[in-house]
Order: sequence, then structure tokens, then C-alpha cells
Amino acid sequence: MKKTFSKNQITEIAKELLASLEQNESATVVALSGDLGAGKTTLTQAIARELGVSENVISPTFVIMKRYAIQDARYDFLIHIDAYRLNSEAELEKLGWAELLADPKNLILIEWPERVLGIIPEHAHRISLSHKSEDEREMEI
Repeated sequence: MKKTFSKNQITEIAKELLASLEQNESATVVALSGDLGAGKTTLTQAIARELGVSENVISPTFVIMKRYAIQDARYDFLIHIDAYRLNSEAELEKLGWAELLADPKNLILIEWPERVLGIIPEHAHRISLSHKSEDEREMEI
């Protein structure tokens, strides 16, 4: 499914995406792909706001991972991972990837999943974002 949206529609996109996520016996994983500036972090910020995160959510490019406690019926934590600086799956494993995945109360949003493709679970929700114009983005699920 493809959908074009503007920046001022991002809240609605986040709501729709959250409503469409199916839970598994492990963490819910959303793999966000797209070029620099395609909207991966902006979408993550909108999702975080919808889940009640009051902290400023920025791309964890240098720290790789941020964990936010949330008050949601389905999830206890939003885990935001930016794999841009990772060179292998082993680096993500060192951050406790297996433990994060094992907990069904985790919602994991991972930017640049193609950097660690070998350990992204098959049940992950895969979203590709791209520039359509200066103010519009396209999302393919």
C-alpha cells in the first residue's frame, strides 16, 4: 500500500499506523527505510507523541538507541533505534537486541534496518519513506 502525505498530516499517519500494528508473542518491530530526510525520524516523533512521550524525540544516530516509557495498553516501552552507524548485526546484538525482541510489551522503531537486515524479524512491519516533493512524502507499507 502506498500513501502520499504532507508534514501536517503526520499525526494522522501515526495514528493509522499504530492502529494497524499487530502484536506478536515478541516485540512489535517497525522497520523504517528511506533516504536521509525522507521522514523516518519525523514519523517516529509523531508515533511517540501519540503514545504520550513528552520527551523531545530526536534521531539517536550517535547513541544508537533510546528507550521511552509509555502508558499504552499494548506497550510499556518505545525503543527507537538508528542503525545508520552500525556496520553489522553483531553491533546491534551487543545492545541487547535479543532481549528487546523477546518482550511483547516493546514497540521497536528502527531506522536504517537495511544496515542490520539479517536480524530484522520476518514479522516486522516494513515501511519505506521517500520524497515526493518539498512538502510531501510517500509511504509504502
